[in-house]
Amino acid sequence: MPRRPSKQTAAVLAALARESQVSRYGYELGKEVGLEAGTLYPILMRLTDRGLLEASWETDPPAGRPPRHLYRLTADGERAAAEAAVAPPARRRVRRTALGES
Repeated sequence: MPRRPSKQTAAVLAALARESQVSRYGYELGKEVGLEAGTLYPILMRLTDRGLLEASWETDPPAGRPPRHLYRLTADGERAAAEAAVAPPARRRVRRTALGES
């Protein structure tokens, strides 16, 4: 059974699934799901590496602005987003100390 995604990853998948045929850029996604770049971009890279996202560069950026990296769910990503929507988020493991405290 595959691992359930973290709450943050599930939020990114859900945001992308709302408009699954539209390519979205990271800054926009970060604003929508409330994640900072240091959390968001590793999630996007991991999802891309796992074949759940298709990543591409913007082909015709406005003058004076560099091209943005765009992300869109693949067919596998759409399935993962649907599964994440019905599964409870992954729980973090609590490490017990020698005194039995959490």
